[in-house]
Amino acid sequence: MIFSMTGYGSSKYSNKGVEIFCEIKTVNHRFLELSLKPNDIDNKVDLFIRNLVSKNIKRGSVDIRFKLKFPLSTTYHVDKLALKNLLRTIKSIDALNSYEINFSDLNDVPGIIRSEQNIKTNKVFIKNVFKKALSNLIKNRSDEGLKIKNIILKKINIIQNNVIKIQKALKKLSIKRSKSILKKVREISFKIDNDRLEQEVAILALKHDVAEELERISFHLISLKNDISLKKVSGKKIDFILQELFRETNTLSVKLDDPTYKKLGLESKLLVEEMREQIQNVE
Repeated sequence: MIFSMTGYGSSKYSNKGVEIFCEIKTVNHRFLELSLKPNDIDNKVDLFIRNLVSKNIKRGSVDIRFKLKFPLSTTYHVDKLALKNLLRTIKSIDALNSYEINFSDLNDVPGIIRSEQNIKTNKVFIKNVFKKALSNLIKNRSDEGLKIKNIILKKINIIQNNVIKIQKALKKLSIKRSKSILKKVREISFKIDNDRLEQEVAILALKHDVAEELERISFHLISLKNDISLKKVSGKKIDFILQELFRETNTLSVKLDDPTYKKLGLESKLLVEEMREQIQNVE
């Protein structure tokens, strides 16, 4: 199975004042690189996220973003000694003896009541939302990988058909080339032994023989087809096969001198170049 390094996945949860949104974006990178925001997320949750990512993603730049909203709870802390002193002072004033003190009065007096707001985070909810976002990301990367695989298979089939066409024409091309070389040599005004002439012509014709290149191209195409159909596909291994395939198709296009078949060689070389670009996005 092919996984694209480019992908997107998101998930959200909203209930009773709790709002969690997570989105994950991935792009090409030689190694696994992870960015997680906000930076002050709980350490245990951070470790959980990083471990889960490394188990499911081997290569690529991974950008994870959270938007968190949790209900607030307020805790009040009373300075009992300060309150005791305040009440004693109030009692000592005759005019305030009948005054009833309420919470707002005490809250207005500095140093009596201190409030503290706490956010009730839920680590389980955060983890579950992240796991869903990661699952969506993996599916997206798999879908994109399947598109890449189908494109590569189409290009492989075109190259294989080109190889078959050239192989069928090898004998015809060899005879045509030999006759052409022989004709050009005989047009030269100096004398040459016929046996020696035919031997030299055969050597020159052999330099344009592409049977071995076609055999190696066929081998690499079969290897490529097999590798992209494996359960675990390695982008680096496929890139290596394509490098070899590019070398052979380049030699093929150089050796072929017949315009019709040279065009097939150049088309095959171009298709390999396109596949090399596409495989850079494979994990």
